[in-house]
Amino acid sequence: MTDIAPPGSPAPAEDPRAPRPHLSRGHLLELLHQMLRIRRFEDRCAELYSYEKIRGFLHLYDGEEAVAVGAMRALAPEDAVVATYREHGHALARGVPMPAVMAEMYGKREGCSRGRGGSMHLFDRAHRFYGGNAIVGGGLPLAAGLALAHKMRGEPALVACFFGEGASAEGTFHESLNLAALWKLPVLFVCENNRYAMGTALRYEESEPQIARKAASYNLTAVTVDGMDVVAVEAAARDAATAIRHGDGPRFIEAETYRFRAHSMFDAQLYRDKEEVESWRAKGPIRRFRTWLEESGLLHPQDLAGIEAAIEAEIEEAVRFAEAGGWEPVGELERFVYSEGAAAS
Repeated sequence: MTDIAPPGSPAPAEDPRAPRPHLSRGHLLELLHQMLRIRRFEDRCAELYSYEKIRGFLHLYDGEEAVAVGAMRALAPEDAVVATYREHGHALARGVPMPAVMAEMYGKREGCSRGRGGSMHLFDRAHRFYGGNAIVGGGLPLAAGLALAHKMRGEPALVACFFGEGASAEGTFHESLNLAALWKLPVLFVCENNRYAMGTALRYEESEPQIARKAASYNLTAVTVDGMDVVAVEAAARDAATAIRHGDGPRFIEAETYRFRAHSMFDAQLYRDKEEVESWRAKGPIRRFRTWLEESGLLHPQDLAGIEAAIEAEIEEAVRFAEAGGWEPVGELERFVYSEGAAAS
């Protein structure tokens, strides 16, 4: 099997223990499939939101797909994932079934959180996907706690924690990184630096714009990677995961990316101009990757047609599943407040 390196991708991982991605044609097409799958799913969610099929808050991942797709390739089934309220892409890339995600967006009991969480609180124990967290920086201490549990039990799993650059101003960021480094916890911190904490540009919120330098101050290895390059993200994640699994302590990846849509569907987006957004769209992760695949002769028209048809069919089935779902009975509202075993005793 021959490795294929897209232009701009990093050199082989510095850690010789890390397996370099085997970029076969099949692997590359799967990366494209997963990014397009997330994008098309969210496009449909935005449409359904306008029809009031999906209610509440809705934060779309449009433009950041390369981060979730690339990073998830480095994880094993036993690893845990903690995400933010912009987590649809993470859930889908992790393997949470699309019908369960869509039903949760609808608030139906067939959803992955039984309709109790909605867009911001996707959860799937079977896939070790622990949220979905509506609090900025709220997932960081949860990730540290999960990693501490793995270490105390002698388990080989790691915890991948995704968060935005705005979380680096929260106390939980500093507390969690400090403890993770101090106790050598198996955590992969992934900062999705999309340059805007809600409507505040990074240049107005951070005296140190490189979040990785903040992380490095806690004596852990931190790198900055092009978050619009799915192959670069995968290589960095594999390198970091390998070091963590060998007991080297936590690792930190700052993925520089950009969200094409507003902060949420409620956001008027008055804080940035259209020219800025369009300039980023021109170098977006899907367009960039697809163009390289086509120019390299690795993506054929029938490949793309097949991928898009499969995605469209999957989305249609997910919508049908959500539409046919039911509401959780009012009589069950008290369930899950306490663990059922404790309640029975």
